[in-house]
Amino acid sequence: MAAGARLESMRRRVRLSRLAVLTAIAAGPVALCVAVASTPTTVQAATPAKPTAVRTAAAAANPGGYAQLFVSAWLRSSADDATSAQARLAQSMAPGVELPDPAAGAQSKPQSVTAVRTAQRGGGAWSVTVAAQYADQSVRYYAVRVVSDGAGASFAVTGAPGVVAGPVRASVPKSPYGVTLPEGDLSSAVGEFLAAYLTGAGEVDRYLAPGVALAPVSPAPYSAVSVEQVSAVEETAAAEQMPADGTTVHVLALVEARDADGRWPLAYELALKARSGRWEIAALQSGTAQNGGAR
Repeated sequence: MAAGARLESMRRRVRLSRLAVLTAIAAGPVALCVAVASTPTTVQAATPAKPTAVRTAAAAANPGGYAQLFVSAWLRSSADDATSAQARLAQSMAPGVELPDPAAGAQSKPQSVTAVRTAQRGGGAWSVTVAAQYADQSVRYYAVRVVSDGAGASFAVTGAPGVVAGPVRASVPKSPYGVTLPEGDLSSAVGEFLAAYLTGAGEVDRYLAPGVALAPVSPAPYSAVSVEQVSAVEETAAAEQMPADGTTVHVLALVEARDADGRWPLAYELALKARSGRWEIAALQSGTAQNGGAR
């Protein structure tokens, strides 16, 4: 009965709405507008979402490589041959630069040129220190002034390079690896992993902790690898008993690698994790950068 009453009520409202529209049509356009406006509306327009502003930070372009290329071309050019490829390259990178004038037979061409330091100045200007190594093993440092558009789309050297003193050697901080480890399970795990990693002797995956992926060096560069010393950061690494599962230690392994050309002393920073009574490689590190990643 209640459902029938509601249905009859709905029909009555529909009949009244139709009657109102028909009456408005007969009364004229103004009444029609009023009738339509008063009719219930069941569809609502969605309010458009406000766009979210995304900000991107533009990193300052480093002109070290540009200065390195310029010094290499400049040292290999000569004022007596300003049309050579190296001279034209140097002049295109530094408009108005004066080319060097080496003596006949002089060994002024470097074997290698490397940017070793960059310092940013105001107004898009940079100072780049470039090292040039010669055949007699001598090294000469050049300071180069470079300007940039800020986005790294264009550079220009603003003048001839100047010879300067090389960077001062920084003091070496005390190593955090202060715990020397005796021969044992941990040292063995490190040695077996590095042998597989560098010589292809065995599968690398068998030495890795779950969730860690690390491909071996390919092709294998060495025929043999032996561990000379292993030092750790944590005291737990030197414990005689195996620690609880999940215990992580960080070690520095000094190894000796051999190939057909001789013997090579190498060093590796590793993180190892205890699991089920054995040590597994959790990361191969270089400083603080992790090379071993999750699968």
